[in-house]
Amino acid sequence: MELYKRIIEIVDANLIHCLIPVILTLMLIQLIFKNRFETKRILNLICWIIIIYTIITFTFYVIGMTINPDEHAFINRANGPYWWAYWVMLLSALILPLTLFIKKLASKFWYVLLVAFGMKSGMYFERFVIITTSFHRDYQTENGNVGLMESILYEIGIFFIQGIIIAMLTLGVFEIIKKKKLK
Repeated sequence: MELYKRIIEIVDANLIHCLIPVILTLMLIQLIFKNRFETKRILNLICWIIIIYTIITFTFYVIGMTINPDEHAFINRANGPYWWAYWVMLLSALILPLTLFIKKLASKFWYVLLVAFGMKSGMYFERFVIITTSFHRDYQTENGNVGLMESILYEIGIFFIQGIIIAMLTLGVFEIIKKKKLK
């Protein structure tokens, strides 16, 4: 179970968190080059990655809740004071990605971007809360938040660079495949 969890963490950090920059890069390439590149096929690949990732992580979550319910505070969160936010995050991470089975929705860049954001909305909200609370510490000096902002901007920059690289590599692979089929 630990190996499985570690694999999901690696996929999360190296692919799923970078989906928004990947999709934005593909949208920009589609806008600039029109139908020159295989952006729709890559978007389809991204949709399948999202669907498979959702099914695997949900399976992992259900198995984890069944085997060790003490580690998963589902009941407390689903019925606590912020139950509505928890349910929105849970449903947007579970149901929203499965709507990509509808081909008409899966072919829209903006919708896939919304799904990619919805999948990790809980992580974005958590980071927002951490940043906000760190700015409102009474015991910290004025300059205490400078390092925090630099590290946050660095992390966002890394995700965007990683996403752009993934998009470019995928475009290159699809172009090579297209040229091999033409020969």
